[in-house]
Amino acid sequence: MAEVIATSALKASEGFTRLMPSVLVVVGYAISFYCLSLTLKVIPVGVTYAIWSGVGVVLVSLAAWYLYGQALDLASLIGISLIVSGVIILNLFGKVSVH
Repeated sequence: MAEVIATSALKASEGFTRLMPSVLVVVGYAISFYCLSLTLKVIPVGVTYAIWSGVGVVLVSLAAWYLYGQALDLASLIGISLIVSGVIILNLFGKVSVH
């Protein structure tokens, strides 16, 4: 969630010209990388990054739609659905993930 908040705040920072959104970006990414480092102690890096990036894409897309009114067309929705399906398959059926 910290990464999604940081990425969403990146637009609001307007190129790091607005203080509070810029602080949110830096703090959010610091928290997210710390949490990622903890996760890597238990889950392989490939699986971790696939889940992080997949879930991040979906949540940031939804946040951009909600916060900034960015449209999600049919191709975007299909792509997001495929990403969600991939993360689910990886978690449920992958032999390298932790269950």
